[in-house]
Amino acid sequence: MSTNKIPKAVWLAEGQSSQRDMLESLQIIKAQSTSSFTIIGSHRHNRPEIFEFADVIFREPYKAAVVKQQDENLTSSEAITNERILSEPPLPERWQFVLEHAKQNNVKVLLTGRNGIDYERHRATFSEAGIRLLTGATSVSALETIDDKFAFMQQCQAHDIPVAEAWRFDTVDELESLLAKHSNEPLCVKPVTGIFAQGFWKLDADKEVDEQYDSFEHLYFTEDKKINTLQFINAYRTSIMIKEQPIPMLLMPYLSGREYSIDVVCEYGEVLAAITRYKTGKVQHIGYDKSVMDVVTSLIKAFYCDGIVSVQTKENSEGQHQVLEINSRPSGGIGYTTHSGVDLTQVGFSYWLGLTEKPKLADIVKQIIPCQVRSIMTGVKIEADEADEVGNFQ
Repeated sequence: MSTNKIPKAVWLAEGQSSQRDMLESLQIIKAQSTSSFTIIGSHRHNRPEIFEFADVIFREPYKAAVVKQQDENLTSSEAITNERILSEPPLPERWQFVLEHAKQNNVKVLLTGRNGIDYERHRATFSEAGIRLLTGATSVSALETIDDKFAFMQQCQAHDIPVAEAWRFDTVDELESLLAKHSNEPLCVKPVTGIFAQGFWKLDADKEVDEQYDSFEHLYFTEDKKINTLQFINAYRTSIMIKEQPIPMLLMPYLSGREYSIDVVCEYGEVLAAITRYKTGKVQHIGYDKSVMDVVTSLIKAFYCDGIVSVQTKENSEGQHQVLEINSRPSGGIGYTTHSGVDLTQVGFSYWLGLTEKPKLADIVKQIIPCQVRSIMTGVKIEADEADEVGNFQ
């Protein structure tokens, strides 16, 4: 069947924790539009709670799942070796699987999520197929720099963008040397690469070396993300995990000011729409803070960001905004911003699907109604995961 006879489609691939919220927003666009289009969602696992709002669902290739299934099917009497498993026909690469089905379903826009680098390597191939690829940037090098927090900081400094200072360490000796140089300021540590604040700790240097320290304290008050400096050094020094697979880390000044999350719709380094938010307790404060956006606009331009991305900044002791990172995919909290009267998912995809004209930031700002939002937890019923199968499970 010719794709000319198939309605155009938009595809949200795995890799954004807001995938369900964004699919729901796309359904609202579809209901209000006179032009028909199909909404596709995909994931490596069976996630019906995510795909409630998808018209078509695909299971992305997941090699580890297939190997696990094969292992579970083996019996000791079969004596099938790992070589046998590895000799099975290989699964298609994720991007190949998505490209093949995207062409069959007349996909015009593809949001790749956290696997953007894999897709970005083949941007030309997707473009030839008429697919607008949204990876968060437009080059592998830009995405790799964004993922590497130390390289990211250096690139920001090269563009005179205010960014949180960081010093890299790969050994205990390097860490102790850095601590000696910067012991007069509050400090924190985090990995060079990582998501969801994994590996982030504030270093508690308030205790003297010979003073008793309650080692249970940081295990109990986990939300504080604080650990005694000496305990961190000892844990890092004796870690079997670190010895087997070294993890590059960063030592940084701990910024005590307000932290902002900024959701941005952008195209080739230009900000088309954005909403800023910060959190006090459990409450999200939604709006448009120009002082933050002055920093974000320069950042998006410097990294030639493209798609829907999120930026984190934090104020220093003088109230100046310092960039922490760019996430090259939509944030998990992008759904909060809809309460401001502007749905960034709808703004971006209406444009990329050709349903509206190119958005102008000045016009979007006028539509934003500042508000406060409190999140609640909800539950959805799901069926037992039936499968480690790969492919379409409609």
